[in-house]
Amino acid sequence: MYKRLLKEQLKKRFFKGKILIITGARQIGKTTLVNEFQESFKSNEIVFFNCDNITERENLKNKDLEFLKQLIGNARIIIIDEAQKVEDIGNTLKLLVDYYKTKKQIIVTGSSSINLLDNTQEPLTGRKYVYNLFPLSLEEIYSGDYLKMLKEIDHLLIFGTYPEVVSQASFAEKKIILRELASSSVYKDILAFQQVKSSDIIYNLLKALALQIGSQYSYLELSNKLGLDKNTVERYVDLLEKSFIIFRLRPFFKNKRKEMSKLKKIYFYDVGIRNAIINDFNSLENRNDVGALWENFIIAERMKYRSYHQIDLEQYFWRSFNKQEVDFIEEKNRKLSGYEIKWGETVKTKKPSLWEDDYKIIHKENLRGFCF
Repeated sequence: MYKRLLKEQLKKRFFKGKILIITGARQIGKTTLVNEFQESFKSNEIVFFNCDNITERENLKNKDLEFLKQLIGNARIIIIDEAQKVEDIGNTLKLLVDYYKTKKQIIVTGSSSINLLDNTQEPLTGRKYVYNLFPLSLEEIYSGDYLKMLKEIDHLLIFGTYPEVVSQASFAEKKIILRELASSSVYKDILAFQQVKSSDIIYNLLKALALQIGSQYSYLELSNKLGLDKNTVERYVDLLEKSFIIFRLRPFFKNKRKEMSKLKKIYFYDVGIRNAIINDFNSLENRNDVGALWENFIIAERMKYRSYHQIDLEQYFWRSFNKQEVDFIEEKNRKLSGYEIKWGETVKTKKPSLWEDDYKIIHKENLRGFCF
């Protein structure tokens, strides 16, 4: 068991008259997290709906308030797990939160923002707080033990930080779990809800993206490589991002006449999933992608750190026409901070001459305050 940092944020919002929605990829611990809240309440104070179960799903589908009140009874905590599977879940939740207000706390989880957030956007306007749960963060795994983290970080770059993977001591078991996740589990909702009939299409797209993490990508290039329509590729990339498998980094335009095209970069929320997709679990000394892996890993860890510590800012990358680059940029109150992400501490990198703002090299021995 790992102490999830999101738990305290959620507890502060209890009984404030808002629904708490927890999104995140499959198998990253959403159900485990909400189950932990049951420890603070008596069993008769909690009602739990598992929407993977068709019967419980039907109980919440297009029902009137009187029926829902019978289901909930005297429970103070209402948990609806994998709520994206319930048809018209937004209106069901609206009925509940408008009736119970601060008397009961409704907690909802979902592994696809397409089906959950898109379908609740209008009915739950002003009635919800949305949180994203990520794979385990460095803080959650090591609880401040920086030395232990340094000793094990090589393995994290290979196997990632999914809870079930981290908890396994055996490398062989880690590989088995990751291959199963990468085979279809992580994008199950796309196949179920988004009229994508072939898992091979999604898998091949993910493999193409996995082979170019940290590089700018082109929908046209991907469409040619995969033999798919460009608009179809764009739609599938969007679906993968909304299912919390990948995320995109936008380019920053410091001087629009001197910057490159508007191509984005793609990263994986979890590098273990990425490595499973390309079937490469080799040690770091036997790889030629360590720099890209480290860049992906650190940017994802920074995203977790910002989210859990409620640091509000924008993030980008930067590249000029003459190929000067900054791996990662953060902007807050119009102030820019640029970061070069390097695996080796001794790598000498000069600040790009065209970059006039703050600049720092991030390596594995100076992560405190950045993502740890």
